[in-house]
Amino acid sequence: MSDSVRLSERLCRVKPSATVALTAKLAELRRQGQDIVDFGTGEPDFDTPDHIKAAATAAIAAGQTKYTPVGGTLALKEAVAVKLQRDNGLTYTPDEIIASCGGKHALYNAFQAIFQDGDEVVVPAPYWVSYVDMLKLAGATPVIVQTEERDGFRLRPDALEGAITPRTRGLILNSPSNPTGAAYEAADLRALGAVIERRGLIAISDDVYERLTYEGFVQRHLLAECPALRPQTIVISSVSKTYAMTGWRLGYTAAPAHVVKAMNTLQGQSTTNPASITQAAAIAALTGPQECVARMVEEFGRRRRFVLERLAAIAGVTCAAPRGAFYVFPNVGVYLGRRLGGTALDSASDLARYLLTEAGVAVVAGEDFGAPRNVRISYATSMEMLREGMDRLARGLRAAAAAA
Repeated sequence: MSDSVRLSERLCRVKPSATVALTAKLAELRRQGQDIVDFGTGEPDFDTPDHIKAAATAAIAAGQTKYTPVGGTLALKEAVAVKLQRDNGLTYTPDEIIASCGGKHALYNAFQAIFQDGDEVVVPAPYWVSYVDMLKLAGATPVIVQTEERDGFRLRPDALEGAITPRTRGLILNSPSNPTGAAYEAADLRALGAVIERRGLIAISDDVYERLTYEGFVQRHLLAECPALRPQTIVISSVSKTYAMTGWRLGYTAAPAHVVKAMNTLQGQSTTNPASITQAAAIAALTGPQECVARMVEEFGRRRRFVLERLAAIAGVTCAAPRGAFYVFPNVGVYLGRRLGGTALDSASDLARYLLTEAGVAVVAGEDFGAPRNVRISYATSMEMLREGMDRLARGLRAAAAAA
C-alpha cells in the first residue's frame, strides 16, 4: 500500500523550497524544448576561480580523500578565523568554528542546537524562503515583522522591540539580504544591537552575501559595532556566493564554543564532515587572492544598474535599489487583480506562472519570501540573457496591463 509508511508529523509543518521547486520546473521545461530565460537561480553564473580549483586538484593528488574531523580540519578552521579577522575585525579560535555542508546546513544545525519548542524567533520580512521552515523544524515559532520599501527593507529598532514577547529568544539578521539586497549601515546595526543586548536575544547573523555590495557600500558586521553581543551571536556564512562555489557545499559557523560543540554533536550524527576536497578548496578561497571577488562584484554592479534602469521604465513597477547580493525585488502589485484571457492574476504566484508559461521568463513569486506583491529577479546571469529576459518581462507586463 502506498500509504503504509506513515510520514513524520514534523514534516507537516514545512513545505518544499520555492526556489528549489522553480529550479526543478525549469529543468523540466527545458527538457521539453522550451526557451526560458532564468531569473530565478540564486547562484553566480561565474566559474569557480582557477586557484581554488587547483587547490582541490592538488588535494586529490595528495590523497586528501579520507574522513576529516566532523567540524572540519584545523587548517580550514584557521582559514575561517583569518577571514573573520581580515574582513570583519572579529577574533575566533578553532574551537569556536565549525564547517558544514553549505550555509543552509550551518543554519539548520544552529537552529536545531539553540532553539526549543515554543521559542519565538523574529524574522524580518521579506526573508529568505528557508528561514521559516527550518525554524519550524526546530520547534520554534517564526515571528514575522514586515519591513517597508521606503525604509530600504531594513528592520527598525522600534519594530523589533514591538515584536518581542516573553517567549522571544532570537533574531535573524541577513545583510545584505536575500531577496531584497537590503543592507544595514553601522548606525542601524548599533541601534538594533542595543535592543538585542537589552532584551537578551540570540542574534543569528547570516553573512553569506556580505562581500557582494555596490556603489561603495561596505557591510559592517554587527559584532564589530556591538562587541558586547559576542556571547549571544551566531555568525554564519559560506564560500558559495562570494567565490562562485555553490556546488562545492561548504558553509561555516563562528559562535560560542558550547554552541559549536553542540552543533558538532548533531553533525556527527547526521552528515559528519564536509567533503575533504571541498575543505581544501575553501582554504584557498578564504586565504588566497581576493581579486576574483572584486571582478565578480564589478560585473554584478553593471548588471544591477541595467536591471534597475529597465524596471524603472516599466509602468507601475517600484523597486528599492539593492545595496548588495544579486537580486532585485520589484513590487508588481499594480498588475495583480487582472484577468488575461483565461488566466486570473490574483497573486504574485499567478503572475510568475503567467510570465513563465506565456513570456518565457522565470521569476520567483514573493509569497514564500513574505511579500505577496513582489517577485524576485536574479541578475546572476549574462548581460545577453538580462537584455532578452527584461524584454520578455516588459512585454509580458504590458500585456497584463492591457487586460481588463
